[in-house]
Amino acid sequence: FSAIGDSRTPFRFLAASSTANVAMDILFVRYFHMGVPGTAWATLICQGVSCILSLCFLLRRLRAFQTPGRTPLFSFSLLRQIAVIAIPSILQQSFISVGNIVIQRVINDFGSGVVAGYSAAVKLNNLVITSLTTIGNGVSNFTAQNLGARKRERVPAGHMAACKMVWCMMIPFMLLYFYAGEYLVRFFLDAPSADAVGTGVLFLRIVSPFYLIAALKLVSDGVLRGSGMMMQFMTATFTDLLLRVILACVLSVPFGSAGIWASWPIGWVTATVISVSFYLRAYRKTGAAKDKLISA
Repeated sequence: FSAIGDSRTPFRFLAASSTANVAMDILFVRYFHMGVPGTAWATLICQGVSCILSLCFLLRRLRAFQTPGRTPLFSFSLLRQIAVIAIPSILQQSFISVGNIVIQRVINDFGSGVVAGYSAAVKLNNLVITSLTTIGNGVSNFTAQNLGARKRERVPAGHMAACKMVWCMMIPFMLLYFYAGEYLVRFFLDAPSADAVGTGVLFLRIVSPFYLIAALKLVSDGVLRGSGMMMQFMTATFTDLLLRVILACVLSVPFGSAGIWASWPIGWVTATVISVSFYLRAYRKTGAAKDKLISA
């Protein structure tokens, strides 16, 4: 749906399935007394129905597209092209999960207060990063659509427009997290101890001023993915992840938990320089070199 420029339909399916899931959770647990299995069945039913309906709607939409000849049921060539884009993203998510496990292991050594504060603050941080990642996916679709339509000149304009949009979004988050972080952290803590609250506030005050840089990085990553420049995308992304894990382990020794939190902005800044450099280098090329780069 996103690739054909329709973001409303998947949102409607998501909203409907999520709302139905909550209602069925209450029904199965409170009235049918099914316990944990009831919540699992509610999720399976709602997500399954949403999946089937969205697939039916998508197939109906695809019939409107005129294609020469008969569309094959399976194509190894298309599978290869999809894999080139998908595998780096899969590896990215896998490395993120492994990296988070390593960082969590380092954090655990500082005690339950630091762990609780980090858990609360990282939820607030993930709210921002998830929003930026979603916008980056939109930029990726925008880039691919315009390159496919031979309107390459629109890509830099879209990149700049996306940057302006996310920067406007990030400023309120930065101010809110930096100056009102204590109240937000307390909201996510069942028993807010001074150690936990202090840890959460410190994390937000170290990380939040760099949201503008993280936004630039994720928007630029979207252009790289949409342009098919997966090697460049992987280089920038894995640099961020590796730096974050390594520096969290190294800086935690002399600086304590503050050293762990500092690994986030250091990784973001370094990866942003790499990602933006790849973007500028690609979109300053001219003529046949441009087309060759994109087709690759």
